[in-house]
Amino acid sequence: MMIALPPLSLYVHVPWCVRKCPYCDFNSHGVGRDAELPEVDYLAALLADLEADLPLAAGRTLGSIFIGGGTPSLMSAAFYRDLLAGIAARLPMARDIEITLEANPGTLERGRFHGYREAGINRLSLGVQSFRGAQLQALGRIHSGDDAITAVAEARDAGFDNLNLDLMHGLPDQTPALALEDLERALELAPEHLSWYQLTLEPNTEFHSRPPRLPEEEVLWDIQDLGHERLEAAGLRRYEISAYASPERRSRHNLNYWRFGDYLGIGAGAHGKLSAAGEPGRALAIERRWKVRQPNSYLRRRHDPRGFVAGHSRVEESELPLEFAMNALRLVDGVSMATWEGGTGLPASRLEARLREARNKGLLVEDVDRLQASPQGLLFLNELLALIGME
Repeated sequence: MMIALPPLSLYVHVPWCVRKCPYCDFNSHGVGRDAELPEVDYLAALLADLEADLPLAAGRTLGSIFIGGGTPSLMSAAFYRDLLAGIAARLPMARDIEITLEANPGTLERGRFHGYREAGINRLSLGVQSFRGAQLQALGRIHSGDDAITAVAEARDAGFDNLNLDLMHGLPDQTPALALEDLERALELAPEHLSWYQLTLEPNTEFHSRPPRLPEEEVLWDIQDLGHERLEAAGLRRYEISAYASPERRSRHNLNYWRFGDYLGIGAGAHGKLSAAGEPGRALAIERRWKVRQPNSYLRRRHDPRGFVAGHSRVEESELPLEFAMNALRLVDGVSMATWEGGTGLPASRLEARLREARNKGLLVEDVDRLQASPQGLLFLNELLALIGME
Protein backbone atom coordinates (compact mmCIF):
# COMPACT_ATOMS: atom_id res chain seq x y z
CA MET A 1 0.00 0.00 0.00
CA MET A 2 1.44 3.38 -1.05
CA ILE A 3 1.43 6.24 1.45
CA ALA A 4 -0.12 9.63 0.70
CA LEU A 5 2.09 12.46 -0.51
CA PRO A 6 2.27 15.81 1.31
CA PRO A 7 0.33 18.87 0.00
CA LEU A 8 1.55 20.62 -3.15
CA SER A 9 2.21 24.33 -3.76
CA LEU A 10 3.65 26.34 -6.64
CA TYR A 11 6.29 29.07 -6.41
CA VAL A 12 6.71 31.47 -9.34
CA HIS A 13 9.81 33.69 -9.47
CA VAL A 14 9.90 37.07 -11.21
CA PRO A 15 13.57 38.13 -11.11
CA TRP A 16 13.46 41.82 -12.05
CA CYS A 17 13.36 44.85 -9.76
CA VAL A 18 13.91 48.57 -10.24
CA ARG A 19 17.07 48.56 -8.11
CA LYS A 20 18.69 45.81 -6.10
CA CYS A 21 18.63 46.59 -2.38
CA PRO A 22 22.00 46.41 -0.57
CA TYR A 23 20.74 43.76 1.91
CA CYS A 24 19.10 41.49 -0.69
CA ASP A 25 20.57 38.04 -1.43
CA PHE A 26 17.64 36.85 -3.56
CA ASN A 27 17.92 36.24 -7.30
CA SER A 28 16.94 39.78 -8.28
CA HIS A 29 18.24 41.95 -11.10
CA GLY A 30 17.88 45.75 -11.15
CA VAL A 31 16.64 47.14 -14.47
CA GLY A 32 15.73 50.76 -13.65
CA ARG A 33 12.33 52.41 -13.57
CA ASP A 34 11.61 52.65 -17.29
CA ALA A 35 12.77 49.24 -18.49
CA GLU A 36 10.43 47.31 -20.76
CA LEU A 37 10.26 43.79 -19.40
CA PRO A 38 9.86 40.76 -21.70
CA GLU A 39 6.40 39.86 -20.41
CA VAL A 40 5.33 37.82 -23.44
CA ASP A 41 8.53 35.78 -23.57
CA TYR A 42 8.70 35.28 -19.82
CA LEU A 43 5.09 34.12 -19.68
CA ALA A 44 5.77 31.59 -22.43
CA ALA A 45 8.90 30.40 -20.62
CA LEU A 46 7.09 30.02 -17.28
CA LEU A 47 4.34 27.91 -18.81
CA ALA A 48 6.86 25.79 -20.71
CA ASP A 49 8.79 25.35 -17.46
CA LEU A 50 5.62 24.24 -15.68
CA GLU A 51 4.72 21.91 -18.55
CA ALA A 52 8.09 20.18 -18.21
CA ASP A 53 7.52 19.69 -14.47
CA LEU A 54 4.01 18.27 -14.80
CA PRO A 55 5.10 14.60 -14.61
CA LEU A 56 6.38 15.37 -11.09
CA ALA A 57 2.92 16.50 -10.00
CA ALA A 58 0.63 14.11 -11.85
CA GLY A 59 -2.80 13.83 -10.24
CA ARG A 60 -2.05 16.36 -7.49
CA THR A 61 -3.92 19.56 -6.62
CA LEU A 62 -2.35 22.94 -5.90
CA GLY A 63 -3.24 24.35 -2.49
CA SER A 64 -1.38 27.65 -2.90
CA ILE A 65 0.59 29.76 -5.36
CA PHE A 66 3.19 32.34 -4.31
CA ILE A 67 4.61 34.84 -6.82
CA GLY A 68 7.85 36.29 -5.47
CA GLY A 69 10.88 38.15 -6.68
CA GLY A 70 12.50 40.48 -7.48
CA THR A 71 9.49 42.73 -7.72
CA PRO A 72 6.51 40.88 -9.25
CA SER A 73 4.41 44.07 -9.22
CA LEU A 74 6.52 45.31 -12.15
CA MET A 75 4.49 42.95 -14.33
CA SER A 76 1.06 43.89 -15.64
CA ALA A 77 -2.28 42.55 -14.50
CA ALA A 78 -2.72 41.00 -17.95
CA PHE A 79 0.48 39.02 -17.43
CA TYR A 80 -0.94 37.47 -14.26
CA ARG A 81 -4.36 36.87 -15.79
CA ASP A 82 -2.74 34.83 -18.56
CA LEU A 83 -0.27 33.15 -16.19
CA LEU A 84 -2.96 31.96 -13.78
CA ALA A 85 -5.16 30.82 -16.64
CA GLY A 86 -2.22 28.84 -18.01
CA ILE A 87 -1.53 27.25 -14.63
CA ALA A 88 -5.20 26.32 -14.17
CA ALA A 89 -5.21 24.66 -17.60
CA ARG A 90 -2.32 22.42 -16.54
CA LEU A 91 -2.91 21.65 -12.86
CA PRO A 92 -6.05 21.35 -10.74
CA MET A 93 -6.38 24.02 -8.08
CA ALA A 94 -8.12 23.80 -4.72
CA ARG A 95 -11.41 25.71 -4.71
CA ASP A 96 -10.12 27.93 -1.91
CA ILE A 97 -6.57 28.24 -3.27
CA GLU A 98 -4.44 31.00 -1.77
CA ILE A 99 -2.64 33.05 -4.47
CA THR A 100 -0.12 35.57 -3.15
CA LEU A 101 1.67 38.34 -5.04
CA GLU A 102 4.63 40.23 -3.61
CA ALA A 103 4.41 43.95 -4.36
CA ASN A 104 6.66 46.96 -3.82
CA PRO A 105 4.78 50.16 -2.92
CA GLY A 106 7.18 52.11 -5.14
CA THR A 107 6.34 50.25 -8.37
CA LEU A 108 2.54 50.40 -8.34
CA GLU A 109 0.58 52.42 -10.84
CA ARG A 110 -2.81 53.66 -9.67
CA GLY A 111 -5.52 51.13 -10.40
CA ARG A 112 -3.17 48.17 -10.87
CA PHE A 113 -4.42 46.42 -7.71
CA HIS A 114 -7.88 46.13 -9.26
CA GLY A 115 -6.34 44.33 -12.21
CA TYR A 116 -4.41 41.94 -9.97
CA ARG A 117 -7.56 41.11 -8.02
CA GLU A 118 -9.53 40.49 -11.22
CA ALA A 119 -6.71 38.24 -12.47
CA GLY A 120 -7.34 35.91 -9.52
CA ILE A 121 -4.74 37.03 -6.96
CA ASN A 122 -6.35 37.01 -3.52
CA ARG A 123 -3.47 37.79 -1.16
CA LEU A 124 -0.91 40.61 -1.28
CA SER A 125 2.44 40.87 0.45
CA LEU A 126 3.70 44.46 0.53
CA GLY A 127 7.43 45.04 1.07
CA VAL A 128 7.19 48.05 3.39
CA GLN A 129 10.33 47.35 5.54
CA SER A 130 10.03 50.72 7.34
CA PHE A 131 7.92 53.89 7.32
CA ARG A 132 10.83 56.20 8.09
CA GLY A 133 12.45 58.00 5.18
CA ALA A 134 16.02 57.87 6.53
CA GLN A 135 15.87 54.13 7.09
CA LEU A 136 14.17 53.42 3.78
CA GLN A 137 16.98 55.35 2.11
CA ALA A 138 19.60 53.37 4.05
CA LEU A 139 17.93 50.14 2.88
CA GLY A 140 17.96 51.28 -0.75
CA ARG A 141 14.16 51.23 -1.02
CA ILE A 142 12.51 53.33 -3.73
CA HIS A 143 9.27 54.10 -1.88
CA SER A 144 8.32 56.37 1.00
CA GLY A 145 6.27 55.67 4.08
CA ASP A 146 3.38 57.58 2.51
CA ASP A 147 3.65 55.36 -0.59
CA ALA A 148 3.15 52.31 1.63
CA ILE A 149 0.08 53.81 3.30
CA THR A 150 -1.39 54.71 -0.10
CA ALA A 151 -0.70 51.21 -1.43
CA VAL A 152 -2.59 49.64 1.48
CA ALA A 153 -5.57 51.94 0.92
CA GLU A 154 -5.66 51.09 -2.79
CA ALA A 155 -5.34 47.36 -2.05
CA ARG A 156 -8.33 47.56 0.28
CA ASP A 157 -10.28 49.53 -2.31
CA ALA A 158 -9.56 46.79 -4.85
CA GLY A 159 -11.10 44.19 -2.53
CA PHE A 160 -8.04 42.60 -0.92
CA ASP A 161 -8.97 41.33 2.54
CA ASN A 162 -5.83 39.24 3.06
CA LEU A 163 -2.83 41.50 3.32
CA ASN A 164 0.69 40.92 4.62
CA LEU A 165 3.15 43.69 5.41
CA ASP A 166 6.89 42.93 5.44
CA LEU A 167 8.56 45.00 8.14
CA MET A 168 12.21 44.89 9.24
CA HIS A 169 13.76 45.66 12.61
CA GLY A 170 17.35 45.99 13.76
CA LEU A 171 17.89 48.61 11.06
CA PRO A 172 20.91 50.95 10.92
CA ASP A 173 20.88 53.24 13.99
CA GLN A 174 17.43 51.99 15.01
CA THR A 175 16.40 52.34 18.65
CA PRO A 176 13.60 50.40 20.37
CA ALA A 177 11.45 53.54 20.22
CA LEU A 178 11.92 53.88 16.46
CA ALA A 179 11.22 50.17 15.90
CA LEU A 180 7.99 50.42 17.92
CA GLU A 181 7.02 53.55 16.00
CA ASP A 182 7.29 51.52 12.76
CA LEU A 183 5.15 48.77 14.31
CA GLU A 184 2.49 51.25 15.41
CA ARG A 185 2.22 52.69 11.92
CA ALA A 186 1.91 49.19 10.49
CA LEU A 187 -0.79 48.24 13.02
CA GLU A 188 -2.77 51.36 12.16
CA LEU A 189 -3.18 49.83 8.69
CA ALA A 190 -4.77 46.69 10.24
CA PRO A 191 -2.96 44.01 8.18
CA GLU A 192 -4.17 40.45 8.56
CA HIS A 193 -0.55 39.25 8.57
CA LEU A 194 2.76 40.83 9.49
CA SER A 195 6.20 39.44 8.66
CA TRP A 196 8.44 41.15 11.21
CA TYR A 197 12.05 40.09 10.87
CA GLN A 198 15.52 41.27 11.77
CA LEU A 199 17.88 42.69 9.18
CA THR A 200 20.80 40.30 8.69
CA LEU A 201 23.98 40.78 6.68
CA GLU A 202 23.96 38.01 4.09
CA PRO A 203 26.99 36.94 2.01
CA ASN A 204 27.22 38.31 -1.53
CA THR A 205 25.36 41.50 -0.67
CA GLU A 206 26.52 45.10 -0.57
CA PHE A 207 25.79 45.28 3.17
CA HIS A 208 28.00 42.24 3.78
CA SER A 209 30.98 43.84 2.08
CA ARG A 210 30.25 47.33 3.47
CA PRO A 211 28.32 46.79 6.70
CA PRO A 212 26.17 49.61 8.06
CA ARG A 213 26.18 50.44 11.76
CA LEU A 214 23.58 48.13 13.29
CA PRO A 215 22.16 48.21 16.84
CA GLU A 216 24.03 46.45 19.63
CA GLU A 217 22.91 42.98 20.72
CA GLU A 218 21.14 44.24 23.85
CA VAL A 219 19.16 46.76 21.79
CA LEU A 220 18.13 44.01 19.36
CA TRP A 221 16.82 41.88 22.25
CA ASP A 222 14.86 44.85 23.60
CA ILE A 223 13.34 45.49 20.17
CA GLN A 224 12.31 41.86 19.82
CA ASP A 225 10.78 41.61 23.30
CA LEU A 226 8.88 44.90 23.11
CA GLY A 227 7.74 44.32 19.53
CA HIS A 228 6.52 40.80 20.26
CA GLU A 229 4.51 42.05 23.24
CA ARG A 230 2.94 44.85 21.16
CA LEU A 231 1.99 42.56 18.25
CA GLU A 232 0.37 39.99 20.52
CA ALA A 233 -1.57 42.74 22.29
CA ALA A 234 -2.84 43.89 18.89
CA GLY A 235 -4.27 40.43 18.18
CA LEU A 236 -1.59 39.26 15.76
CA ARG A 237 -0.44 35.92 17.14
CA ARG A 238 3.09 34.75 16.47
CA TYR A 239 2.94 31.39 14.70
CA GLU A 240 6.43 31.29 13.18
CA ILE A 241 9.72 32.85 14.27
CA SER A 242 9.08 36.05 12.30
CA ALA A 243 5.41 35.76 11.28
CA TYR A 244 2.32 37.09 13.07
CA ALA A 245 -1.26 36.75 11.89
CA SER A 246 -4.88 37.15 12.88
CA PRO A 247 -6.88 33.92 13.20
CA GLU A 248 -7.36 32.06 9.89
CA ARG A 249 -4.91 34.35 8.05
CA ARG A 250 -1.67 32.48 8.51
CA SER A 251 0.14 32.07 5.20
CA ARG A 252 -0.95 28.69 3.83
CA HIS A 253 1.87 28.70 1.31
CA ASN A 254 4.58 29.24 3.91
CA LEU A 255 2.93 26.78 6.28
CA ASN A 256 3.29 24.17 3.56
CA TYR A 257 7.05 24.90 3.38
CA TRP A 258 7.45 24.71 7.15
CA ARG A 259 5.45 21.48 7.35
CA PHE A 260 7.77 19.90 4.77
CA GLY A 261 5.18 19.94 2.02
CA ASP A 262 6.04 19.75 -1.68
CA TYR A 263 6.30 22.64 -4.10
CA LEU A 264 7.04 23.16 -7.75
CA GLY A 265 9.30 26.09 -8.57
CA ILE A 266 9.16 27.85 -11.94
CA GLY A 267 11.00 30.94 -13.12
CA ALA A 268 14.61 32.08 -13.17
CA GLY A 269 16.44 30.58 -10.19
CA ALA A 270 13.29 29.05 -8.66
CA HIS A 271 13.69 26.05 -6.35
CA GLY A 272 11.32 23.12 -5.92
CA LYS A 273 10.93 20.08 -3.67
CA LEU A 274 9.01 17.04 -4.87
CA SER A 275 8.31 13.66 -3.26
CA ALA A 276 7.59 10.35 -4.94
CA ALA A 277 5.37 7.84 -3.18
CA GLY A 278 6.93 4.91 -1.38
CA GLU A 279 5.94 2.02 0.83
CA PRO A 280 5.02 2.41 4.52
CA GLY A 281 8.11 2.43 6.74
CA ARG A 282 10.44 3.52 3.96
CA ALA A 283 11.55 7.06 3.19
CA LEU A 284 9.88 8.92 0.37
CA ALA A 285 12.11 9.67 -2.60
CA ILE A 286 12.53 13.44 -2.18
CA GLU A 287 14.25 15.55 -4.83
CA ARG A 288 15.22 19.21 -4.76
CA ARG A 289 15.70 20.93 -8.11
CA TRP A 290 16.54 24.45 -9.18
CA LYS A 291 16.17 26.35 -12.42
CA VAL A 292 18.62 28.40 -14.50
CA ARG A 293 19.35 31.56 -12.52
CA GLN A 294 20.13 34.36 -15.00
CA PRO A 295 16.96 35.76 -16.62
CA ASN A 296 18.35 35.91 -20.17
CA SER A 297 19.73 32.38 -19.93
CA TYR A 298 16.42 31.18 -18.54
CA LEU A 299 14.53 32.71 -21.46
CA ARG A 300 16.85 31.01 -23.96
CA ARG A 301 16.28 27.62 -22.34
CA ARG A 302 12.75 27.60 -23.71
CA HIS A 303 14.26 26.62 -27.06
CA ASP A 304 17.01 24.44 -25.61
CA PRO A 305 16.60 20.66 -25.33
CA ARG A 306 18.29 20.81 -21.91
CA GLY A 307 15.20 22.57 -20.54
CA PHE A 308 15.11 24.89 -17.54
CA VAL A 309 16.62 22.72 -14.80
CA ALA A 310 20.09 23.85 -13.70
CA GLY A 311 20.58 21.12 -11.11
CA HIS A 312 18.96 18.64 -8.77
CA SER A 313 19.80 16.55 -5.73
CA ARG A 314 18.13 13.80 -3.77
CA VAL A 315 17.53 14.23 -0.04
CA GLU A 316 19.13 11.18 1.52
CA GLU A 317 17.38 9.34 4.33
CA SER A 318 20.15 10.31 6.77
CA GLU A 319 19.50 14.00 5.97
CA LEU A 320 15.76 13.90 6.58
CA PRO A 321 15.76 14.60 10.35
CA LEU A 322 17.66 17.87 9.95
CA GLU A 323 15.90 18.86 6.71
CA PHE A 324 12.52 18.34 8.33
CA ALA A 325 13.42 20.02 11.62
CA MET A 326 14.92 23.10 9.95
CA ASN A 327 11.44 23.85 8.64
CA ALA A 328 9.07 22.48 11.29
CA LEU A 329 10.85 24.01 14.29
CA ARG A 330 10.34 27.51 12.94
CA LEU A 331 6.67 27.08 13.83
CA VAL A 332 5.86 28.19 17.37
CA ASP A 333 3.41 25.29 17.80
CA GLY A 334 5.65 22.86 15.96
CA VAL A 335 4.08 19.94 14.12
CA SER A 336 2.60 16.59 15.05
CA MET A 337 4.71 13.51 14.60
CA ALA A 338 2.09 12.44 12.06
CA THR A 339 3.36 15.34 9.93
CA TRP A 340 6.85 13.83 10.11
CA GLU A 341 5.51 10.49 8.94
CA GLY A 342 3.49 12.04 6.11
CA GLY A 343 6.35 14.27 4.94
CA THR A 344 9.12 11.68 5.04
CA GLY A 345 7.41 8.28 4.88
CA LEU A 346 9.32 7.21 8.01
CA PRO A 347 7.82 6.16 11.36
CA ALA A 348 8.07 8.51 14.35
CA SER A 349 10.45 6.07 16.04
CA ARG A 350 13.14 6.97 13.48
CA LEU A 351 13.22 10.54 14.77
CA GLU A 352 12.53 9.97 18.45
CA ALA A 353 16.06 8.89 19.43
CA ARG A 354 17.46 12.18 18.15
CA LEU A 355 14.97 14.18 20.20
CA ARG A 356 15.72 12.68 23.59
CA GLU A 357 18.79 14.79 24.38
CA ALA A 358 17.07 17.96 23.14
CA ARG A 359 14.17 17.30 25.55
CA ASN A 360 16.61 16.63 28.37
CA LYS A 361 18.20 20.04 27.70
CA GLY A 362 14.82 21.77 27.76
CA LEU A 363 14.94 22.74 24.07
CA LEU A 364 11.82 20.74 23.10
CA VAL A 365 8.44 20.52 24.80
CA GLU A 366 7.77 17.32 26.72
CA ASP A 367 5.30 15.79 24.27
CA VAL A 368 6.31 12.68 22.35
CA ASP A 369 3.45 13.22 19.88
CA ARG A 370 4.78 16.61 18.75
CA LEU A 371 7.98 18.13 17.44
CA GLN A 372 7.85 21.55 19.06
CA ALA A 373 10.58 23.87 20.30
CA SER A 374 10.26 25.17 23.85
CA PRO A 375 10.55 28.95 24.37
CA GLN A 376 14.23 28.26 25.16
CA GLY A 377 14.55 26.18 21.99
CA LEU A 378 13.21 29.02 19.83
CA LEU A 379 15.89 31.30 21.30
CA PHE A 380 18.65 28.74 20.67
CA LEU A 381 17.33 27.15 17.50
CA ASN A 382 20.77 26.49 15.99
CA GLU A 383 21.80 24.46 19.05
CA LEU A 384 18.56 22.50 18.84
CA LEU A 385 19.02 21.79 15.14
CA ALA A 386 22.61 20.66 15.75
CA LEU A 387 21.35 18.04 18.21
CA ILE A 388 18.73 16.77 15.77
CA GLY A 389 21.19 16.70 12.88
CA MET A 390 23.75 14.58 14.75
CA GLU A 391 24.20 11.00 13.60
